[in-house]
Amino acid sequence: MKTATATAAEADDILVDDLPAPRHSRRLAVVTETYPPEVNGVAMSMARVIDGLNRRNHDVQLIRPRQPSRLTPPSSGRPAVDEVLTKGLAVPLYPNLRMGVPSKRSLVKLWSLRRPDVVHIATEGPLGWSALQAAQHLALPVTSDYRTNFHAYGRHYRLGLLAKPIMGYLRKFHNRCDATMVPTEAMRVQLVERGFERLSVVGRGVDAQRFDPTRRSEAMRMAWGAGADDLVLGYVGRLAPEKNLGVVLAAFEAVKALQPRARLVFVGDGPMRAELAARAPDAVFAGQRSGDDLAAHYAGLDLFLFPSLTETFGNVTTEAMASGCAVVAFDSAAAGELIRSGVNGWLAGAGQEADFIAATRAAALDPSARRAVAEAARTTARRLDWSDITARFEAVLEGAIARAEPVIGLRGLQPVV
Repeated sequence: MKTATATAAEADDILVDDLPAPRHSRRLAVVTETYPPEVNGVAMSMARVIDGLNRRNHDVQLIRPRQPSRLTPPSSGRPAVDEVLTKGLAVPLYPNLRMGVPSKRSLVKLWSLRRPDVVHIATEGPLGWSALQAAQHLALPVTSDYRTNFHAYGRHYRLGLLAKPIMGYLRKFHNRCDATMVPTEAMRVQLVERGFERLSVVGRGVDAQRFDPTRRSEAMRMAWGAGADDLVLGYVGRLAPEKNLGVVLAAFEAVKALQPRARLVFVGDGPMRAELAARAPDAVFAGQRSGDDLAAHYAGLDLFLFPSLTETFGNVTTEAMASGCAVVAFDSAAAGELIRSGVNGWLAGAGQEADFIAATRAAALDPSARRAVAEAARTTARRLDWSDITARFEAVLEGAIARAEPVIGLRGLQPVV
């Protein structure tokens, strides 16, 4: 070791190997009922955040339901985390998605043996509720995400009478947490009006290197039946009632009346696929895509149509923008937060279907405006860096840890019920 009086010349001889290894900053337990290779916004964004937390030298313990073996990728494709797999059940109508089962006793035992600094819960299902109970039993600080508008799905699945009880459960769940992260300021205001407390806005990032206009493939477009100058409209996401896909069909029909060679592409899968195929027999159904293949599908589109009104954010919006697609959407979620209508996309008032269709027609008829909007959308998306999002996420965790009271007494030894 060098002394405090070492000369500058002597200091040059100090080797990096003599310095202490970087320590892990925090021990984090992250609980989620969906994770890659499942394909949805929650799964993909949680994987990004966990990767970012790893890069910031945190120890991450990931608790999630065990997925079917046909979905499990090689371990080399995952972030280096300590995975704890629980029992899982298929989600109705979505057999490729899993939900956890009540696991409070197991989680209390797990966290008693290896106590985390904070527990973060990404989903509010049975596993998430068990994690909340276990964390509070052990007096651990808890943060959560509000990521899915379950209560808004009721009208699409004939569950209208359950909307209020579901909202009541969600409010109870999140208000028992030390902090809840929401993706947009508009969502924060909406939830405050509904009685939610301790909300922090933490947005979503996008991989602007993967989702890039240079991935456009004329060969792929030809396979869709589109020539170099033909307009291709598309949608990416679940093919499900809550996505409001009838508006996509109506907008496409309006465009096709003006441009008969226009093509429509659906990327994704879900319970509405057969119905959509019957209503739009000439549409291309590309199925579920991921990684660079998904990026190429985005880049092949000229107009991205996203009519959903049930999103908390909508990662597909930013992925389309990063891919150089001109986006038409309702003034809601990520689109409402990021798009200036006529500048880097087109917005219609929430639920104003006639305006959505009119915006789509206007975009279809003006190639120069479409190109300018697409370039501006790409510029906007490039500012949404995941490292910034991870830093905001980390700050909320640190705040919850700092506010937590010291654990005194034998609370952690109480019987598990």
